[in-house]
Amino acid sequence: MRVSSSTTRRRLLLMVMGVTLLFSSLILRLGYVQIWQGTELSEKAEESWRRNIPFTAKRGEILDRNGVRLAYNTTSPSVLAIPAQVKEPEQTAKQLAQVLDLQPAKVQEQITKRQLIVRIQPGGRKISNEKAQEIRALNLPGIVVAEDNQRYYPYDNLAAHVLGFTGIDNQGLTGIELSYDSHLQGAAGSVSFLADAKGREIPGTSSEYIPPRDGLNLQLTLDKHIQTIMERELDQAMVRYQAKQIISIAMDPKTGEILAMASRPDYEPARFSEYPSEVYNRNLPIWMTYEPGSTFKIITLAAALEEGKVNLQDEHFHDPGFIEVAGAKLRCWKKGGHGSETFQEVVQNSCNPGFVVLGQRLGKETLFDYIQKFGFGEKTGIDLGGEENGILFKLDRVGPVELATTSFGQGVSVTPIQQIAAVSASINGGKLYKPHLAKAWIHPESGETVEEIEPELVRQVVSEKTSKQVRETLESVVAQGTGKNAFIDGYRVGGKTGTAQKVINGRYSKDEHIVSFVGFAPADDPQIIIYTAVDDPKGLQFGGLIAAPIVKNMLEDSLRYMGIEPRNEQIPRKYGYGETPVVEVPDLIGMTASEIYEMMNMDFTLVKSGSGKYVTSQAPKPGTRNEKGSTIRIFMSDQSPLDGKGQKQEKEKEPTPSQNDRFPTF
Repeated sequence: MRVSSSTTRRRLLLMVMGVTLLFSSLILRLGYVQIWQGTELSEKAEESWRRNIPFTAKRGEILDRNGVRLAYNTTSPSVLAIPAQVKEPEQTAKQLAQVLDLQPAKVQEQITKRQLIVRIQPGGRKISNEKAQEIRALNLPGIVVAEDNQRYYPYDNLAAHVLGFTGIDNQGLTGIELSYDSHLQGAAGSVSFLADAKGREIPGTSSEYIPPRDGLNLQLTLDKHIQTIMERELDQAMVRYQAKQIISIAMDPKTGEILAMASRPDYEPARFSEYPSEVYNRNLPIWMTYEPGSTFKIITLAAALEEGKVNLQDEHFHDPGFIEVAGAKLRCWKKGGHGSETFQEVVQNSCNPGFVVLGQRLGKETLFDYIQKFGFGEKTGIDLGGEENGILFKLDRVGPVELATTSFGQGVSVTPIQQIAAVSASINGGKLYKPHLAKAWIHPESGETVEEIEPELVRQVVSEKTSKQVRETLESVVAQGTGKNAFIDGYRVGGKTGTAQKVINGRYSKDEHIVSFVGFAPADDPQIIIYTAVDDPKGLQFGGLIAAPIVKNMLEDSLRYMGIEPRNEQIPRKYGYGETPVVEVPDLIGMTASEIYEMMNMDFTLVKSGSGKYVTSQAPKPGTRNEKGSTIRIFMSDQSPLDGKGQKQEKEKEPTPSQNDRFPTF
């Protein structure tokens, strides 16, 4: 059948129109893509071609309060692979594996990944300089030895649980390193460029460099010197007493700043993987909970004074050695009791029955209200992870016996950080502060302080008047009571002993105790407070015998380091049988031998050096204080040091001193 010419023309017209419409649509589409979406698509294309080489930021340093570096970075070589440039993957993997002590198959798997840069790990991260040099000598295509950052702790295990440690990528894992990881890490930088499918840079394109932003330096409240004193004493105590654990915290009671914090056993942050996880994962001063014993009596004392429930000086109490409460006989630590005593002596003697009476006068609602105000039963909020709450009786489950035992520190569970914060509040004017370790953030380049962390007042718990009474009472505990082993001649020291039975399998152990002591000085204006607890020491387990001397040594060295001078204003120490008094060294300079012989009240042994009639110098110096019976060395000469000064003159017919080197002891 023949098609007419008009039909043919109509078909051609339709075809032309269709083709025209198709091309028009295509042109419109191309125009839309190029004009409207061109920028966006170009960016996406460039992004797919762009390769990034990361630049790790330098982790911020950790400093003590005086600027001593406690943690900082050192360079350490790491091995990287550029898979696109590796020519013989199998042979390269074998050579690398031999140096790095890795499996060749695992190395080959890493160096053939479809990535721009691959870190050979774990064996290729932070390797020794010797291994780095050996790999460089192999001259393997696509294998690069680059500098990496490694965390360095210059004082090994010092403040290990406080500082914590970092992982393979310098990320904080425990301690302060974890708590402030985001500020210490900084922000990574990079160099980016356009590359083809094989990873080669596209000619004619430019690279882009984003510099890394180093982490801020963190200044802590810790004092490296006080920390060293503390850890020295803990090490010695572990050897002497063979304890399971020892815990200690030093704090500025007026601010909540932690001056030192340590425990034993401990570890080295740089070698943490060599230690049991329960050692490095548990910061005992904030994690461990236990019954505090008699150090908790400070809270009962402060509450009773604040509520006007006791007159320490004029009110008396008779202690027969026990007190009966709801059919239960609660005993004093001293068999037979202390007899008649003032409530001041109740505190000095750490008399349990006396504190039961104080608890009964307060009542459970008031006593537990003060316990919670002092911060027990909740976390202190210290800037370290892993803090525990402690445990208190629920008020509706507190009967007469629970009230009585709580009043002298049994039946409650606390952490060391809660204990030292609460005692600080009782002696600093009644203010409970939040304990903290961070003091300031410092710019790593300029050294300028970016931010200072101010002390945080939680609440006012008791009045200044009550706090003053607590300080004075605790000073008498050290001078005349159970805390005498913490007495420091020339310094006003306050404190309280604690001895608590451990709860094992739900029962109080007869053999295992946690003995503790909390001490502060100067008692009239506290600058430092130290709490130490010893878990199951060998020998007689009493806080006054074991923990008090440890705190004494820490306090004595710390006070001298802090520049706090001794004074002669302290309460005189009460010496017991067999204890040696401390007396003042007399001034012997300028005296003659006969004059020394005439001093029948001499409390020292004298040893002379040289010959002559007069004492020209002596050691120790006059006015210092030493134990009675200790030695004074005197230096003799024929020339009196006082001649020409209008003072002592030589007597006629001076007897010749004995030829013996040692004078008699008077």
